[in-house]
Amino acid sequence: MKANIHPDYHPNAVAVCSCGNTFEVGSTSESLKVEICSACHPFFTGEQRIVDTEGRVERLRRRYKLQQENS
Repeated sequence: MKANIHPDYHPNAVAVCSCGNTFEVGSTSESLKVEICSACHPFFTGEQRIVDTEGRVERLRRRYKLQQENS
C-alpha cells in the first residue's frame, strides 16, 4: 500500500447542529455542520412534526386541473 495517502483523523472533531447543539465525533474534518441531531430529531424527542400536510397526488391534480377518476 502507498504511504501518506490517507487523510488526517481528528478524534475530537466538533459537530454543530442547526438547532445549536454541539458534540464531539471522530472525523477527517476538524468541524462538521449537521442539519439534525439526536437532540432535535423527532424519533428521539417523541414529537411528531407534520412536514407536508397536503398530498402529492392532490397537488398534481390541482396544478394540472385533472379530474379524479371514479373506479
